[in-house]
Amino acid sequence: LICFSTSIFAERNLVRPEDVKAFLKSTTYVVLEDNPMSGYNFKIKEAVEKSWKITPYKFITTKEFEPMRNDIEKSFLVLIQMKFDKDKIPAVYNFMSLSMGAAVKKLTDMPDVCSIPLSYFGVPEDNYIYKIEGLIRFMQAHIKLIDQNPALIKNNIYDYYNKNTKDVKTKELWVVENDLEKTTRELVKIRKNYPFTVKVVTTDNIEKAIAEKNTNVVYLHKVGPDGTRLQSRCYKILLGAGDDQAYYYEVHTISKSDGEGDGFLDSDFKKVGRK
Repeated sequence: LICFSTSIFAERNLVRPEDVKAFLKSTTYVVLEDNPMSGYNFKIKEAVEKSWKITPYKFITTKEFEPMRNDIEKSFLVLIQMKFDKDKIPAVYNFMSLSMGAAVKKLTDMPDVCSIPLSYFGVPEDNYIYKIEGLIRFMQAHIKLIDQNPALIKNNIYDYYNKNTKDVKTKELWVVENDLEKTTRELVKIRKNYPFTVKVVTTDNIEKAIAEKNTNVVYLHKVGPDGTRLQSRCYKILLGAGDDQAYYYEVHTISKSDGEGDGFLDSDFKKVGRK
């Protein structure tokens, strides 16, 4: 396991403008998992072939990745497992990481152009693979943003995206029931905390909205333990199904004593619905 953290939605060393420029000139090698029956493999191939526009790309195996990752002129989209050294509970997370090649021992020492949390390690793939196309489209939009505005390359990039939160109420907010904290799931309670359009939908509904680039939909990407043993961080990100923008980013540490469980909280609805 790799005991570091990553950039955009974590705390790794900031990407440099020159790393972004190098990425845009590279070919991106998409690393497939060893399991031939992997749902991730199927979804990432489908999504990249349909929506990856920012660089040329090729698919490779993990065996091919090892020697190739030393090449500084190549970039890689790879699924990695990580944990945070400073966390009291050593939970392990899957991150989808877009990195430049480098002759370093640790994967997380490779220049990290953009990474996004995907799931806790051990969570069933069905909990997240339906959003893969939306996530890689967001990654590309983010890279274009920081290439055009290098001043945004800073630790509080979340502040930039959270400026969009006020616009969520002008769209439909779509959530999957299991991504809501258990005490937050009653529609009456949701509407009390968020008096705008919110719909509890299926994963298929969200996948369809992403595929159709529905500009009227903002959907929740939640990363939590989902029943796995170690319960630490819960990431909550709202993304546009059509414009591939982030509208809200928040993370809390799961705590039964504080009433902050696994999922989108009453307090999140209140923040997003604030006038």
